[in-house]
Amino acid sequence: MDQLSPKLATDRAIEAVWRIEAARLIGGLTKMTRDVGAAEELAQDALLVALQQWPQNGIPQNPGGWLMQTAKRRAIDQFRRKKVLATNVMPELTYEAELAESQAPDYDTRLDDDVKDNVLSLVFTACHPILSAEARSALTLRLVGGLTTAEIARAFLVPEPTIQQRIVRAKKTLADAHIPFEVPRGEERAGRVGSVLEVLYLIFNEGYSATAGDDWMRTELCDEAMRVGRILARLAPEEPEVHGLVALMEIQASRAAARVRADGTPILLLEQDRTRWNQILIRRGLAELETVIAMGGAFGPYALQAAIAACHARAAKAANTDWGRIAGLYDELAVVTPSPIVELNRAVAHSMAYGAEAGLRLLEPLLGVAALQNYHLLPSVRGDFLNKLGRFDEARAEFRRAAAMTQNEREKELLLKRAAGQG
Repeated sequence: MDQLSPKLATDRAIEAVWRIEAARLIGGLTKMTRDVGAAEELAQDALLVALQQWPQNGIPQNPGGWLMQTAKRRAIDQFRRKKVLATNVMPELTYEAELAESQAPDYDTRLDDDVKDNVLSLVFTACHPILSAEARSALTLRLVGGLTTAEIARAFLVPEPTIQQRIVRAKKTLADAHIPFEVPRGEERAGRVGSVLEVLYLIFNEGYSATAGDDWMRTELCDEAMRVGRILARLAPEEPEVHGLVALMEIQASRAAARVRADGTPILLLEQDRTRWNQILIRRGLAELETVIAMGGAFGPYALQAAIAACHARAAKAANTDWGRIAGLYDELAVVTPSPIVELNRAVAHSMAYGAEAGLRLLEPLLGVAALQNYHLLPSVRGDFLNKLGRFDEARAEFRRAAAMTQNEREKELLLKRAAGQG
C-alpha cells in the first residue's frame, strides 16, 4: 500500500482534529462572543491557520487547545480593532487577552473548564425550534458535526448554495431573535430536548432510507447522527429519551451491511442475512435501552421504538421474531405519540402478528389521511397485504402507485419488481 505524502497525512490529521474539536471550539467561542455566526468564522480562521502552519511546524501536542487559543487571539484582535472592549464583555475578553499573551499557543488550561455546558448549549442553539427542520439539520451538522457545506450538500443531495443559504439564514435568525446561548432549564428544557432529538433522528433517517437519489442508504448521515447522539448522551446522561434515541439508532444501524446487495438493490428486513448484522452495535444499543429502563423511561417515544428494534435484534431468524410483543409496543406508541406513520407501522406489526386481514383493517382508515396521500409506503404496505390475501391484481396496482411516488431509484426498482410479480 502506498504511503501518504507528509502533507496529505497532515491534512487528514487536521480534518480528524476538526471533526473532534469543532463543537468544543465553536461552543467556547460562542460563549465568549455571544454570536454563533462570529464564533464559527473565528473557528474557521483558526483552522485555516492550522492548515498553513501545521504542515511546516508539525501538529501541536494539544491541537484542540492550539485551535482555541488561536481563535481567541483573533477574536481579541477583532474586538480591539472595533474598539468594543468597553462593552459588557470587556472583563472576560480582557482576561482572555492576558491569558493568550501569557501562555504557549498549544496549551490552554481553561479549555475543558466549561466544555460540557458549552457544547450542550451549542447543540440546543443549533436545534432551536425557531428554525425549520431543514435549517436545524444543516446547522447541527455544520457546527456540532464539523462537516463542510459541501459534505452536507452531498449527503442530502441538494446543491451546495442551498445548504449555504440555509446555514447563513439560520445563523441570522438566531442572531435577530437574540436566542440566548445556554442550556434551557425546567419545563423549557423538556421541549427543547425533543427538538434536538427530532433533528438527530431526521438526519439518521435520511441516511437510513434516503428519500431521493440512487442509493438506498447514505451511511455518512447515519454515522454523524449517531456520533452527535453519543456526545449528547454523555453531556445529558439524565435524559432517558436521549439514551432511547441512541439505542434506537445503534440497533437500526447494526443492519446496514445486510440491507443492500452488491448491485445496490435493497434487501427487506425479513429477507436479510442476520449473521451480517453488527453485533457490537446491537450490544451497545441494548445496553443503552437497559439504561433507559433503569431510569424509568421505558415508555418514552424513542425508548418504545428502540424496544421494537430490540425485538428484531434478539431474533436470530426472522421466523423467531416476537411480533405479538412488537404489535403491543406499537399500540403503546400510538397512545404516546399518535401519528399516521405510527398507525401505518402498527398495521404492519398487527399483520405479522395476527394476519394480513388484521393489518388491512387498521390500514383502511389511513387511506383518506391527507398527510399520507403522497407517501409511497402507504400503497406499498397495502400492496403487501393484498398480495398475501391473494388479491394479486389489486396488489400490483398498489406497487405501481408506490413506485410512481418514490424519488429513490433503488426503492422504485424494488417496487416495480414486486408489481411484476418478481419480488
